[in-house]
Parts: sequence; structure tokens; C-alpha cells
Amino acid sequence: MTSDSQEHGAVRRPVKDEVDVVAEETQKAKDGKKKDKKGSFWKELPVLVVVALVLALIIKTFVIQAFYIPSESMENTLLKNDRVLVNKLVYHTRDIERGDVVVFSGVDSWDGEFVLEEPSNPIAAFFRWVGTAFGVVPGEKDYIKRVIGVGGDHVKCCDAKGRITVNGVALDEESYLYPGNVPSREPFEITVPEGRLWVMGDHRMVSLDSRAHQGDPGGGSIPESQVIGRAFVIVWPFSRAGVLPIPDTFAQPALQAMAGATPLLAGFAFAVPLVLIRRRWVLRRKR
Repeated sequence: MTSDSQEHGAVRRPVKDEVDVVAEETQKAKDGKKKDKKGSFWKELPVLVVVALVLALIIKTFVIQAFYIPSESMENTLLKNDRVLVNKLVYHTRDIERGDVVVFSGVDSWDGEFVLEEPSNPIAAFFRWVGTAFGVVPGEKDYIKRVIGVGGDHVKCCDAKGRITVNGVALDEESYLYPGNVPSREPFEITVPEGRLWVMGDHRMVSLDSRAHQGDPGGGSIPESQVIGRAFVIVWPFSRAGVLPIPDTFAQPALQAMAGATPLLAGFAFAVPLVLIRRRWVLRRKR
């Protein structure tokens, strides 16, 4: 007796062979998918890199930027080769305050405290830009200092005890001044022009700060418009990670009172002449 398949002239394949064929086809399909995924990844990689760089540029330009500390001028608050994050939005919501550690551009103003060789080709220049954006290499014309005086402040060194005074109020700089340094070996006195800042490094003996530029326009002060942002945290090395607060000495009530009184005093300074002129005008009319 023959089976139906044999009657019609067809030979049925063993079940085992069918299983092997299905397994082989499934394995080929899986291998094909893996190859497609690998190929897709390498095709998408350049796009991912470009997108990452664009996002980094946007963040660097408008929000937060990492900066490399290239010198000893802010020791021991900041050490050479530290990396800090700089908030570029903060001064859109508040004024620059005394005691802030700020990063600013010295383009067309201060000479660099260090000199970097210009990139030899466009590729090297590109990697320099990327390194600067991520705080891996320093920007030659970027500086980091502490704000001692803001526009309108009378900053002087030194009082009878060798301390810097701001509007007659002495600063206690022991918490951030480099050990063994005095507030300043060079005497100076300046009324900071409006819209400008008097800045100094915490390592006063080596810092080329406002004191070293008193012969420049502004008497050593820098324009507020050149400030890039406030350094608010150390991110590298991890062993030194931490915030950069404003020292307590800048919160002295007398200093804050003077800051609040400045606009009022300016108002009186303009008001008094106007009142005198008006009185003279009234007296002349009565005659």
C-alpha cells in the first residue's frame, strides 16, 4: 500500500531536514539583521557627532562652559590644571557682585599671562576649538579673577593694618588669599568707573591683575561687557570638586549699605544743583 504522496509521484522530505532548513534560514536572517545594524550604526555615527558638536556649541555659547585653569594666579582657590564650570546666564538675572570669581575676555586689552602657539593647520585649529569648548585646553585671551570692586566703588590699598578697603570698609581676605601673601605689595587707589570692575587674583604675588594694568584705559579695571560668566564649581579633578561661594567678608553690612547708598548719593548729587538753579530762577523772576 502506498501513501498519497507516493501516488502523486512526490517524495516527502524527512521532518529533520525541514527543521535544519528552517534553522539555517533563521540564522541567515539574524546574521543579515546584525550586518544591517552594524552598517546603520557606522552610517549614523557622523550625524551623531555633528549633532553632539552643535549642541555643545549652543550650550557653550549661551548656558554653561567648561574652562581650564592655566596659571597659578588664583591659588589656592583654583589650582593650575583645574577645570571649572562657568554660568553664562547668571548675569542676565542679577548684577555682578563683589567676591564673584569671573571669567572674562582680555581681547584687545590685557596681554596674556601665558602664550599658546597658533594651530599649524585648520584641523589642529578645529581640535583646539573643541578642546577649549570642553575645558580641555585654555583660551589664550580668557582670564579668571575675583571681583573686588564694582562700578562706583572706591578701592584702596592699604589701610593701617595692610588691608584692602572698599568704600572705606576693610576686607578680611584670609579665607581665600594665598598663604603667606599680603593683600598687595603695591599701593593703589581707584574709583572704579561705572560699568567696569576691579579684579584681582587670590595669589597676589604672581597674579597679573588690575594692579598690573593701571596704565591701561580704565585704570586697570575691566568692562563688565567683557565678562563671560561666573565660575561656580570645580569639576576636575574629582578630589577637588566643589562650589565657589562668595566669601563672607563681602557680605559685611557696612559694605552692603554703601552699595545701596550709591544710587541715592548719586541722586542727591544731581538733585542739589537742580534745586539751586531753580531757586535762583525763581528769585530772578520775583525781582
